Amino acid sequence: MPVSDQKLYLLDYGAGNVRSLLNAVEKLGHRIEYIKTVEDFAKADKIIFPGVGAFGYAMRALNNSGFAEPLKAYIASGRPLMGICVGMQVLFEGSDESPAEPGLGIFEGRVELFDKKLKSVPHMGWNAAQVVHQENVLATAVPEIGEDSRYYFVHSYAVPYTGTGAQRGIVHSATRYVDQAVVSSVWSRNVFATQFHPEKSGPAGLALLRSFIEHDLVRPQSSAGELRMPGDIESALTVRVIACLDVRANDQGDLVVTKGDQYDVRESADKGGDVRNLGKPVDLAKRYYDEGADEIAFLNITSFRNLPFRDTPMLEVLRQASRSIFVPLTIGGGVRDSVDPDGEHVWPAVQVAGEYFRSGADKVSIGSDAVYAAEGYWQRKAEGLEPLDGSTAIEQIAERYGRQAVVISVDPRRVYVSSPEDASGHHVIRTAFPGPNGEQYCWYQCTVKGGREGRDADVRQLVTACEALGAGEILLNCMDKDGTNSGYDIELISDTKAAVSIPVIASSGAGRPEHFSEAVEKTAVEAVLAAGIFHRREVPIVAVKKHMQEQGISIRSAEDGV
Repeated sequence: MPVSDQKLYLLDYGAGNVRSLLNAVEKLGHRIEYIKTVEDFAKADKIIFPGVGAFGYAMRALNNSGFAEPLKAYIASGRPLMGICVGMQVLFEGSDESPAEPGLGIFEGRVELFDKKLKSVPHMGWNAAQVVHQENVLATAVPEIGEDSRYYFVHSYAVPYTGTGAQRGIVHSATRYVDQAVVSSVWSRNVFATQFHPEKSGPAGLALLRSFIEHDLVRPQSSAGELRMPGDIESALTVRVIACLDVRANDQGDLVVTKGDQYDVRESADKGGDVRNLGKPVDLAKRYYDEGADEIAFLNITSFRNLPFRDTPMLEVLRQASRSIFVPLTIGGGVRDSVDPDGEHVWPAVQVAGEYFRSGADKVSIGSDAVYAAEGYWQRKAEGLEPLDGSTAIEQIAERYGRQAVVISVDPRRVYVSSPEDASGHHVIRTAFPGPNGEQYCWYQCTVKGGREGRDADVRQLVTACEALGAGEILLNCMDKDGTNSGYDIELISDTKAAVSIPVIASSGAGRPEHFSEAVEKTAVEAVLAAGIFHRREVPIVAVKKHMQEQGISIRSAEDGV
């Protein structure tokens, strides 16, 4: 059948950002329709089944919609299916994430939680997918997975790779995350599925999607043979370089990218006092994608002053950006319970996050509300109550969309003290950079409202509480370093890394390529972020990656981003 005549469908159970997949398919010159009814399965020539979030939520959604059995019948018919992330996991028998919820049982095996002893969880970032067949698969077309390419992974649970038993007939590629080898793609007859996200893996991911759409990927059963062993799967995880865009309305009402100097985004009075304008959000984001940025973060620092759904310009920024940018997008600002101006309707934070995801975001960043949530967590613990009561935005979003979708943006400032006793109840460190009066100690105070208000909570209290509540990543800013170009706060990053087992992004203070490598080498941070130096082209992303590579730090090649 000519590709132009085939009917390509998308199976969406409400998993979050499927807009990026739709945009990727359109970018490749094809059309895709939603499966809306059980009858649509019979119309489909090919189906793409993406998923994020919890295994149990995905299976309940499939069963409640009546789609589980028709999906199994579609697979049995021999027509091609491509699963993505949780869309791969539910093809197995079950998951430790939701032990009581059986999977579709297409493949033998279970999905298990990563071991956290030696690494951060979730597995978040760009890694290799290493084809495990010792000899070529005898098929007319094969999935286009490049041995030297890197693909975007974001998951806490995975199918352990053994290379034996039933896996000999179904596993196509495996990936190493520190001490564990896991299945990163399966291919059995008409079913191909990936643990990683092709639609978020730049040109390499688009090439893989094209190979599924434009070819019939049918693996002959006779191709089952010896596989590489887990010990043969090499570690290839890269450090992410993230471009951040602070977005707000200027005095004329237009959305612009701006950058603060220790959180002040206005020019000095002698320059007019206007909001600093460094460019248009979508244009800058596309430039960073072309230059090889591994992720892009939009922080809406006007924070949806009224109602998130009324801030259509910012939502449109996401929609437009996701049409041409195929790496992960994070959006922050306004992720909280919101009330209509009439005071009659409350929009839960999980619904606000859902609007972001439907507009093209992959992750949401929570700032001030995370501080309030952490304060409530510790208060409930002090009162002997259950600290996880399901009331916070962090818990609700993580429950529906998975913890990898929740980023905590931390805005701390140093508070110097003469001794730890002067900061009772707070985590104090001895600093190599004495305070204004020679103080040898400090603690990091959390702030809210864009740094305008300090709280009686320190960074360690915040990040440990948020990890317990279900957050999947920490975006670690530093008010003292913001806009200084003097390097990251290594003491803050090291102390935070030691406190949590989820990934940490270093932010604030980078001024030259050496600052990025210093943060990675001294703290083992998973990602490094910058804003102003990228906007003003003082330090290009390509220069940062080139330097990091020269220092022996594994990065995704900048050439892969174009």
